[in-house]
Amino acid sequence: MQIIAHRGASGFYPENTLLAIEQALLANADGIEIDVFCVENELVVIHDENVNRTTNGTGLLQDFTLKQLQQLDAGSGQQVPTLWQVLQLVNNQTLLNIELKGADTAKPLLELLKKAETQLNTDPQKLVISSFNHHLLKQVKSQRSDLKLGALTASLPLDYAAFASELGAWSVNCDKGFINQQMVLDAHQRGLKVWVYTVNDAVTAAKMQQLGVDGIFCNYPLEARSW
Repeated sequence: MQIIAHRGASGFYPENTLLAIEQALLANADGIEIDVFCVENELVVIHDENVNRTTNGTGLLQDFTLKQLQQLDAGSGQQVPTLWQVLQLVNNQTLLNIELKGADTAKPLLELLKKAETQLNTDPQKLVISSFNHHLLKQVKSQRSDLKLGALTASLPLDYAAFASELGAWSVNCDKGFINQQMVLDAHQRGLKVWVYTVNDAVTAAKMQQLGVDGIFCNYPLEARSW
């Protein structure tokens, strides 16, 4: 079962920062998950649509310029990074799961990946593009059929993983509270990986392993090895 560092090694370091991502790399995580919004046509790595929880600032993300956003402290003196900075840091060392949060993120992502492949030699097979907004995933897939998609759900659909299959996804990314054996079996029969979020204790990790889950998103990637 793979361990995906959730927003980097966010249990001990400020989430979605270069520091948390660096620590996830040092922990030899099988993958790193981050979240992106678009600010001034630049993809920035932050989870919420406001800055209140994760920085020393207040207000909606949409009311900040990129310069203003990068002047905020995202914890331990860290800035809110850009996706470009993250791609430079990770540099194909592990899988990078980019979760599209904002509704306007698909186009700038596709543009940035072209640049990254040319200038950073970014391997598209080392990327997973995920979202709860399945329209964005469909848009990405229509432009780049080679990219792995992670279809996110916070429910247990009646037809299990059919929605992910229809999107041409690589994985179905499920909430730990809404998963059962039938979901895992259905996904596997469709050739899909099953990744589950967010698993931060040994008991739940063991339960996921018993279900045959392929990977867990975890805030403590180093500790999860011993689980």
